[in-house]
Amino acid sequence: MDSPVVPSGGVLTPLGISSVRLHDGFWGSFPTETIIDHCHEWIDRVGWVANFTGAPRRGREFSDSEVYKLMEAMAWTGDPRLDELTSVLAHAQEADGYLNTKWGQARYSDLEWGHELYCYGHLIQAGVAQARTAGGGELLEVAKRAADHVCHVFMNGRGVCGHAEIEMALIELYRVTRTERYLEMARRFIDRRGAPALADIEFGRAYFQDDVPFRKADVFRGHAVRMLYLTSAVVDLAVETNDRDLLDLVERQWERTVARRTHLTGGMGSRHSGESFGEDWELPPDRAYNETCAGVASFMLSHRLLLATGNRRYADVAERTFYNVIAAGPALDGQSFFYTNPLQVRVAGETVTGVSPRADGGLRAPWRAVSCCPTNLARTFAALPAYVATSNDAGVQIQHLTPARIEHDGFVVEVSTDVPWSGAATLRVVEAPDRLRVLSLRLPLWAGGGTAEWSRVWAPGEEVSVDLRMPPRFVEPDPRIDALRGCVAVERGPLVYCAESPGDQPPLSRITVDTSQPPAVTDDGLEVAATLTQIEDQPWPYGRPVEDEGEPLRLRLRPYYQWGNHGPATMRVWLPKR
Repeated sequence: MDSPVVPSGGVLTPLGISSVRLHDGFWGSFPTETIIDHCHEWIDRVGWVANFTGAPRRGREFSDSEVYKLMEAMAWTGDPRLDELTSVLAHAQEADGYLNTKWGQARYSDLEWGHELYCYGHLIQAGVAQARTAGGGELLEVAKRAADHVCHVFMNGRGVCGHAEIEMALIELYRVTRTERYLEMARRFIDRRGAPALADIEFGRAYFQDDVPFRKADVFRGHAVRMLYLTSAVVDLAVETNDRDLLDLVERQWERTVARRTHLTGGMGSRHSGESFGEDWELPPDRAYNETCAGVASFMLSHRLLLATGNRRYADVAERTFYNVIAAGPALDGQSFFYTNPLQVRVAGETVTGVSPRADGGLRAPWRAVSCCPTNLARTFAALPAYVATSNDAGVQIQHLTPARIEHDGFVVEVSTDVPWSGAATLRVVEAPDRLRVLSLRLPLWAGGGTAEWSRVWAPGEEVSVDLRMPPRFVEPDPRIDALRGCVAVERGPLVYCAESPGDQPPLSRITVDTSQPPAVTDDGLEVAATLTQIEDQPWPYGRPVEDEGEPLRLRLRPYYQWGNHGPATMRVWLPKR
């Protein structure tokens, strides 16, 4: 099956890329080919491909992984340039399977920060993508040689990588090859962490989830991307070993994290320090990190939990994360990208035309010194059809409403909808087997939750329809989130909205919202009743400020994922109440 995740068990089975064809609509609107072309151009321009040919090395210690993520995207889309890149890797790989452009003779001398095993993880996932789309090839063989090398070096001992990633890659390779040592190597990597297995660092061992064993933890902590990749692997391990206790543990950790450590957008990672989760209720809008890669990793984890359990709650969070973090990552033209995704930007950023050395969230950049996010988006969008629908013995489940053609086991359904702009959807059966089939649709939480289900012997041409109400709504934060007291946000359907003010006009710091009047839908977004107050400057910023009565206005809101496409601007998701 041509899907990034193909579990051997679980409640639901994903439908692969060849089974779901996206039509024009939100999910099908992303310029995937443009993003792949952009990443290919920039990776070559900054010399990260040339690193494999012996040229003077350029880029960070993990730059090899960006080449591999791009290659995974190319494998999912059938890009012919994949063969040329694979040839470069194959010539660079050493006889024993080792492949890394940074460390050379100093192999595995810095497991905390070296990223060698992390890079192998992305290489292996690219090889798995080739196996599932083309049945195999040279890239898969390169990946298998690297995986065999890892098993030879690390099967015994206590070593792990400071950045989890290889664990879920090894399990996916096991699913392709049924080679038991790959699954066992992944299990040992997971179980070693927290012994501890790595040296202490300035951020503390929690940074790379080495403070306590996974089976003794009760919430996600440390570096967000590392944590989410590790937990994705744990779900895979639990499914492959039929370890229900381990899966239950992940579900408990996930529930607490979503309830107390996740932003309204679905973003995870509250702290700039360590790109990490904060404590419970530590969710500041302006200092939120919410790395795009963490959004991708959270989406992957929620999808795995959905497949393993069948619980639509996981698809609800995956949907929120997709529309408001992943979709926000690229500019609308696919030529620049956010690294972080804060919910408030106080000072408009500077326009960036080249490589940015910073990971700021004020403006998208074409490329960064750390450009993990563009290639992560490339591989995610390339495989996006595989996340839309699932199946079981009874029939087909549509998990995410988007225009598409879905084919499975003689059952062909055309989905028509304009979500997230309106809630109407029609499911038309094009072909159907002559037996009872169940067609179901997940109803998102914003539409009341639940499942719409139709069971019958279908005839070609039959249709079923739903109309999901999606009025705009004010959202109040939990009062324990100190940074958000006295504020509201606005949502409509799956989208979070924000106020964006190019040139700080009107200045968002002086806006308050009147929640007695509901938000109104406009041609290009939403509007809320607001007041612009004039606050008298004081020589000391404490005490009661002097304010005027304020000037009433209609404040325009746009979907959060669209912000930053119109030049430097300030932005707020959470708005003070009047």
